[in-house]
Amino acid sequence: MATRAVITLPAAIKAGEAFEVRVTVAHAMETGYRSSDEGARLLRDLVRRFECRLDGELVVAADLFAAVSANPYLAFWLRAQKSGELSFVWLGDNGFEHRETRALNVA
Repeated sequence: MATRAVITLPAAIKAGEAFEVRVTVAHAMETGYRSSDEGARLLRDLVRRFECRLDGELVVAADLFAAVSANPYLAFWLRAQKSGELSFVWLGDNGFEHRETRALNVA
């Protein structure tokens, strides 16, 4: 499965006002508890951590566990006083890492 993230930001952001950020990443999220058709245990493959930074400063972090569904979806609220860069990273088992950045334009 190719990794693809979807990040939704509002079209207009006013300085100091809260705005919603919605993110999801394409990932199969195998718990490690299931077996293949041949009876072999499927290896655990989870997204374990999500982080969002604004100009390098951590603003949101979440540790994820086996109960999270495939293609984990997160929504959270932020406030920004000025324009900058939002960076997003998803980290997981088996060396999984996916990074995205978005320009944040604050009026």
